[in-house]
Amino acid sequence: MHCSMLSQSLIYVTGLPRAGSTLLCQLLGHHPEIYSPGHSSPLCQTLVNLRAQLSDNDFLRAQLDVEFELVYQRLINAFRGFINGWFAETDNAWVVDKNRGWLHHLETVAQLDPNFRMVVCVRELGQIYGSIEAQHQKTILLDFPNHLASLSRYGRADQLFADQGVIGGPLRSMEALQDLDAQRQARLYYVVFEQLMQEPVTVMNGLYDWLGLPVADFDPQNLTVKPHESDSYYRFKYPHATRSSIQAPVTHAVPPRIQAQIQQNFTWFYQTFYPGLLSPDSS
Repeated sequence: MHCSMLSQSLIYVTGLPRAGSTLLCQLLGHHPEIYSPGHSSPLCQTLVNLRAQLSDNDFLRAQLDVEFELVYQRLINAFRGFINGWFAETDNAWVVDKNRGWLHHLETVAQLDPNFRMVVCVRELGQIYGSIEAQHQKTILLDFPNHLASLSRYGRADQLFADQGVIGGPLRSMEALQDLDAQRQARLYYVVFEQLMQEPVTVMNGLYDWLGLPVADFDPQNLTVKPHESDSYYRFKYPHATRSSIQAPVTHAVPPRIQAQIQQNFTWFYQTFYPGLLSPDSS
């Protein structure tokens, strides 16, 4: 028996850090047809690690030598069966899985879930850096998981935006999306943090329309609060508190030299999402 499709429709929530994914998952949970645990999920890394382990298995490779089509279909069925089992606790037709890694593994997602819908959270990059730096100043006696505390502010920004950095990693994955065919790009929906904070009802209604779901009423000033995910895992540098109401975010002061460097290095991002912030000569 082939496990031809997933038993539920997944909404893969991904994107940049400090860009509203926690709030977005909280709001998605207000829709009666959507099951949204709200926490970052290990599902993405589990599937990637499973692929690596199976690819190194001598017995599997020996079977692929003899019956490639059958065994490869067995892999597809097994991976889909794992995903189905992951959300077996709910009967909801739609489920949310949140992980920044989904953005990097979009083609794997497309193989396992041809009807995937991926929601990508974005935010002005200087304010992302400013949010992380402000939290670090509040917790300065604790180091980052990748040990950035002893660096200068410029050095810390450099590492955060590096190819494997907390901000730079998903940015590189986002930049690579332009190389995908139009059909797969059409399965991506971008949620801009600033718009979500200013017009949450309008933004969510647009998202529901894209998903093909009916509009769900919610009061931005009376939200259901769930237990947030572990902050100790992130050394308290990336808090995930949920609140009962949507409040205007604090505007973080970013050193001009760092802001200019960010906009210079990621001009493509500003051209796409924040063209009004670019100077005429940079656009």
